[in-house]
Amino acid sequence: MDISRQFINNPIRVWLTILLLGIGGIFALLNIGRLEDPAFTIKTAVVITHYPGASAQQVEEEVTLPLENALQQLPYLDNVSSISSNGLSQITVNIASNYHSSELPQIWDELRRRVGDAARMFPPGVASPFVNDDFGDVFGFFFAISGESFTNPELVRYAEQLRRELVLVPGVGKVAIGGAIPQQINIDISLAKMTARGITLNQLAAILSRLNVVSNAGEIKSGSESIRLHPTGEFENLDELGDLLISPHGSGSATRLRDIATLSRGLSESPSSIYHANGRQAVTMGVSFIPGVNVIDVGRALESKLDQMSAEKPAGIKIDLFYDQAAEVAHSVNGFITNFLMALAIVVGVLLIFMGVRSGIIIALSLALNVLGTLLIMYLWGIELQRISLGALIIALSMLVDNAIVIVEGVLIARQQGSTLLTAINYVIRRSALPLLGATVIAILAFAPIGLSQDSTGEYCKSLLQVLLISLMLSWFSALTITPVLIKWWLFKGQQPPAETSDTDPYSGRFYRIYQQILHTLLMRKAITLTVMAALLGAYGADAFGPGKLFVSAQASVVATMVSGIPSIAAFGIGIIAGIALYCLGIPSMMLGLGIYLPFYMSLTAAVGALIKAVYDRIGARRATAADAETTHEESGIIVASGILGGESIVGVIIALVSVASGMLG
Repeated sequence: MDISRQFINNPIRVWLTILLLGIGGIFALLNIGRLEDPAFTIKTAVVITHYPGASAQQVEEEVTLPLENALQQLPYLDNVSSISSNGLSQITVNIASNYHSSELPQIWDELRRRVGDAARMFPPGVASPFVNDDFGDVFGFFFAISGESFTNPELVRYAEQLRRELVLVPGVGKVAIGGAIPQQINIDISLAKMTARGITLNQLAAILSRLNVVSNAGEIKSGSESIRLHPTGEFENLDELGDLLISPHGSGSATRLRDIATLSRGLSESPSSIYHANGRQAVTMGVSFIPGVNVIDVGRALESKLDQMSAEKPAGIKIDLFYDQAAEVAHSVNGFITNFLMALAIVVGVLLIFMGVRSGIIIALSLALNVLGTLLIMYLWGIELQRISLGALIIALSMLVDNAIVIVEGVLIARQQGSTLLTAINYVIRRSALPLLGATVIAILAFAPIGLSQDSTGEYCKSLLQVLLISLMLSWFSALTITPVLIKWWLFKGQQPPAETSDTDPYSGRFYRIYQQILHTLLMRKAITLTVMAALLGAYGADAFGPGKLFVSAQASVVATMVSGIPSIAAFGIGIIAGIALYCLGIPSMMLGLGIYLPFYMSLTAAVGALIKAVYDRIGARRATAADAETTHEESGIIVASGILGGESIVGVIIALVSVASGMLG
C-alpha cells in the first residue's frame, strides 16, 4: 500500500509516530481519568406528596390516582408503582431503558409539568408534590463523624465547616451531609390552663405562625438616600418565646405562653435517617466527583485537605473512613498494569520460542506501542480507565499482536523463498492488507451488539466497543506502517541477502505435511465437512440463546480474530494466553471458547478457505494465461499454507453474524 511505502522510505515519519504513541501514551496513562465503574444514569424518579391528616385510602383516591393518571400519559414510561400511606403518597416512575441519558432532562421537565397540572386539582391541605430525579450521584469518598460527648447539632455544625472546605478541592462535584436530625422547639400545652384563660388551639396556632417572619417594613426617603426599615423583635432564646403574649381580645388579664405551656428544645422524632459509627451517634459526609477527573488524584487531595484541617478539629471528634474510591481505582489500575506486564511477558516468551528472538521483540514492541496509542486516543476522546475499559484492554491484548504476526511471518516465509527484503515486505503488505482489515472489522463487529445497544447495557458497556475499536484499528495501521519499518531496520540486520531463487520449501516440515493431509481429507469429503460445520454453527447459535449469552459476542470476536493467522503456531499460543487473561477476569465461558471451540473453528475455517480458494483458482486458471496461472498457483500455495486469505474469513463472518444477531435478539 502507498502509506506503507511512505513510512518505509521516510524514517522521520516512523520516529515521529513512535514518539507520539510512546510519549503520548505515557502522558495519557498518568493523566487519564480513573473511575471504578463507568458512569451511567438511573432512569427513575420519585414523586412524593404529603397530605397531613389523611388516611391511606384518602391519599390513594385524592392524590395518588390523579397523579398516576397524569403520569401514565407520558410515552416514555416503563412502569409506575405507588405506595399510599397515612398522610403520604409515594410514586416511583421508571423510564424505558431505550431512552438515552441525554434525553432524560427533557423527560423530567415534561414529567414535572404533568405533575404540576395534576396538583391544581388537589383538595385543600395537600402539599405541593416533590419530584426527585437526582439518583445519579455516586459518593467516591464516604466517611462518618462521631464523638462521645457531642450532640447531633454539634456534629452537624462541624460537618458544615468541613463541607465548606472540601467543596473547594479541585475535582469535587458535591458534598452531602447525612444523618442531620432537624431541630425543633417542643411546646407542651396544658389544656386545662388554656381553657381556663379562654384560649383555643386555633388562636394559639395563628399567633405562633406569625412569629419570626421576615417581612418588608418599608423604607424612608432622606434626601437622595433610601433607608430601609428593619423591624426587630425576633426571638433569640426560649425565655423570649415564653414571654409571648397570647391573651385573647377583650381579656382583662395578660397571658403569656409560659403560663399555659412548657417550652424545650429537642430533635425531630421522625428523622429521615440516623447513623451510628462504632456504636456512637454520627453524621456522614459523602463526596462525589466531577465526571472525567482522575479519582486517584482527587482522593489524595481530599486526604491532604483533611490532614490540614485536623488541627482545627475539636478534641473528641473522630473521622472514620468507610469508602475510598481512589484506593479501589488505584488497586484496579495497578492490577491491570500487573496483568498487562505479565501478559506481555508471556506473549514475548511464546513469540521468542516460536518465531525467534528478533521477531518476538518486534511484535512485542508493536504491542506496547498499540497499547500506549490506545491510551492516548482514550485520553483525547474522554474515555476513562474503569472496570469495562480495563477489561477491554486485557481482552484486546491477545488480538493486538495478530496483524503484526501475520506481517512478520509473511516476510520470513517470502525471504525463505528467495525474495529480497523490500520485495518481500511490499508483497506481504499488498497481499495481507485487506484480509487483515476484514478480520479486524469482524472482531470489532462481534462486540457491536453490546456497545451499540440502546438500553442500559449499551450505556454501561459502551467503552468496551470503543476501546476495542481504537486498539484493533490502531494495530492494523501499525502493522502496515511501523512493523514493516522495524523489520527492515532490525529483523534481517547483519544477514546476507538471499539468492535470487531458492528451491527451499518452507512447508516441507512434518507439521505442515500432516496439516496438508488433513486439508486434503476434508476437501475430498466435502459433504461430511460442510455437514459437521453446519452442525457446529447450529450448536453455537443454540448456545447463544442459552446461559451465558452475554459473552457470546466477545467469544466470537476472539475466534474470528484468531483464525486470521491460521495455522500460525504463535497465533494459537497467543489465543491460549488470551484465554488465561480472560479467565483471570472471571469470564470462564470465553476461556472455554478458546480451549474447546477454537480448534474446531481453526480446522474447519482452514478447510472451507482452502475449498473456496481451490475453486477460485480452478476458475481463474481456465481464463488466464499460463504465466498468470503459474503466479496464481504460487500465491495460492503461500496463502493457503499461512492461512491468510479472504475466503477463510467466511466462517469468521458467519460466527460474527450469529453472535451479532444473538446479541441483538438476546
